[in-house]
Amino acid sequence: MDYLKGLNPAQQAAVMQTEGPVMIIAGAGSGKTRVITMRVAHLVASGVDAFNILVLTFTNKAAREMRERIMHAVGAEAKNVWMGTFHSVFAKILRVEADKLGYPNNFTIYDTDDSKSVLRAILKEMNLDDKLYQPNFVYNRISAAKNNLISWQEYQQNDQIQADDFSSGRGQLGKIYETYATRCYRAGAMDFDDLLFKTNELLKRYPDVLYKYQNKFKYLMVDEYQDTNFSQYLIVKKLAAINENICVVGDDAQSIYAFRGANIQNILNFEKDYPDLKIFKLEQNYRSTQNIVNVANSIIANNQEQLKKNVFSEKEEGDKIKVMRAFSDNEEGKIVAEGILQERSTKGMKWHDFAILYRTNAQSRSMEEALRKLNIPYKIYGGLSFYQRKEIKDLIAYFRLTINPNDEEAMKRVINYPKRGIGDTSVDRIILAADQNMITPWEVIVNPSKYIDGRSSAQVSVFATMIQAFAVITKNQSAYDAALHIAQHSGLLKDLYEDKSVEGLNRYENIQELLNGIKEFSEREDIEDKSLAVFMQDVALLTNDDKDNKPDADTVSLMTIHSAKGLEFPHVFVVGLEENLFPSQMSLNSRTDLEEERRLFYVAVTRAESKLTISYATSRFKFGTLISCEPSRFLDEIDARYLELDFTAKPAPSSSSFFDDERNAWSKRGDTFSKPRPATTAPVKTTSILAKAHVPSAGFAPSDTSNLQVGMEVEHERFGFGKVISLEGNKPDIKATIFFKEIGQKQLLLKFAKLRIVM
Repeated sequence: MDYLKGLNPAQQAAVMQTEGPVMIIAGAGSGKTRVITMRVAHLVASGVDAFNILVLTFTNKAAREMRERIMHAVGAEAKNVWMGTFHSVFAKILRVEADKLGYPNNFTIYDTDDSKSVLRAILKEMNLDDKLYQPNFVYNRISAAKNNLISWQEYQQNDQIQADDFSSGRGQLGKIYETYATRCYRAGAMDFDDLLFKTNELLKRYPDVLYKYQNKFKYLMVDEYQDTNFSQYLIVKKLAAINENICVVGDDAQSIYAFRGANIQNILNFEKDYPDLKIFKLEQNYRSTQNIVNVANSIIANNQEQLKKNVFSEKEEGDKIKVMRAFSDNEEGKIVAEGILQERSTKGMKWHDFAILYRTNAQSRSMEEALRKLNIPYKIYGGLSFYQRKEIKDLIAYFRLTINPNDEEAMKRVINYPKRGIGDTSVDRIILAADQNMITPWEVIVNPSKYIDGRSSAQVSVFATMIQAFAVITKNQSAYDAALHIAQHSGLLKDLYEDKSVEGLNRYENIQELLNGIKEFSEREDIEDKSLAVFMQDVALLTNDDKDNKPDADTVSLMTIHSAKGLEFPHVFVVGLEENLFPSQMSLNSRTDLEEERRLFYVAVTRAESKLTISYATSRFKFGTLISCEPSRFLDEIDARYLELDFTAKPAPSSSSFFDDERNAWSKRGDTFSKPRPATTAPVKTTSILAKAHVPSAGFAPSDTSNLQVGMEVEHERFGFGKVISLEGNKPDIKATIFFKEIGQKQLLLKFAKLRIVM
């Protein structure tokens, strides 16, 4: 029982409750991972067979860390726990049961790029406008349908869906979905959404399979339960139906992935599914200072939908949270960069102790420019990952085709790379012949003379023979030996080696790095099957957190708040706290969306360990135009006792000539951004960030604006009094450009603006 030492009473109680339904509400920094791992260790130590325990996570990294901790606590038995991401665990089950659904056991897993490539080909074949049917939009539409367990047949039969599609001019979406599903099935491929969709289908169509896994997984644990979607929720509910030994762990205050299907109601309503539920709350934050925790609590208290908890910290009170007002987005970048430089030099910190978090990727520009001017090393997270580089995807496509020759996307990628005289026309003929004869493209490739005319037939035959030879090698050799053979004999390694440019050398080194990774995999003692097929399964299921395989360098971290979830840093800068940016403009018309934005701010704040700085700009360039900005409403929700306000940068004047004047001033500034800022004055203390916020007139009530005209004077609840400058668009989407006396010019959508007409 040594593994229970060091747990606080709440953590220990959650670990010891092994039977029946359990929900652990884990506040930020409350030791959630430790509780999950110790609970699994306690189950094993109590005599539960590790084979009967299933632990579902959202990243492979989290699963690896948990397994290592469990092994440290109870030994090698931990290897037998079924632990991994939803996708990796259910891919493992599907490989065993795939034949029931008509798939090969070696099915390919398509990543997002593969799926969009298939969709682009379908749109081209159907002669559809790719501006109306944008591949990203179509992909997201199909993904949303699958996550809600809507098959292509149900999609086409749903009157409401069809009405929405036709009213938007996208009446072919149902047909695209059908063609995409058929194309993937023919290629022996599943996309990421299919791994959940097909698991649900398997458990629904085959009661014996459901019963088999219900009895196998006698104990279930789900991490980050607030991030589950409907498809994941249903699988977990089905698997737990017999034993009901299910434990979910999460924090509703950190539910920030609705845009990709996560449903916060899964955790909010968990008790309705299990009336005998036992609830444990982990409320002690071990990460952040008291002031940071207090700020986070004051923010999230404004949400109506939440599971109440009292998060506290026993660490030192810490610095107050500094709120900085900048003149512009470039000025914001400048004061953040200088703040990092000063903190590092005066407190002996490392660059990697700092993180800059923002709502959108576009905000990184001003931060990057400022950091470069001060020679501060930085790294942007969420960029191109190692496995998304072209040369890596090329070699992996060879691996995929060797393992599953029906993989059409892999075939199209490598059949003429390196060049072997099989051009686009020949590839089109292969695919056309496959469609006409109701066979796979691979069946055409292995019998080219039967289906393809012309001299390309010989080259196609040579290609087929090469892939078949690779398949023999792959079955008889380790992953590394097979991978090296394919890299060499495909001609890919030679092609990259002969490119002596800097880019060519980098690409060659990247291939070497991939082969090094495969060699490490082949030498691991904890894996019995060291084949290339198993390695490829691991690669296909990598999450974003796993794909950057380079060690952490001493650099400042730049990332969106979504990317920062699960991370922590000594000093965090949260930038761009402005209305229409954070919260985003799209969230302002829905309480549900606004509450998710507030949870996103809560996540940003709770990434900080010892110091937190928040900033906003009073003007910002948007689409080449300088616009006036107002502070985010979220700033007003923070208890002023915990704030230190730095308002040394002058706010944007409320004059119509401001933008022209500032363009002129900026053109004359030269290198002023690289010069030291003047010494800051004593911070201003006030009970509100918006000290001059407009107070609505007594009895304020929005008017009927259907007959609003240019020149009329109006009042807005937050922006104050203004005059209508112009109106554009048609009902019901008329936009009004209004010049407000206090904040300058803004454009508002009338149906949402809630204006009072003064005269």
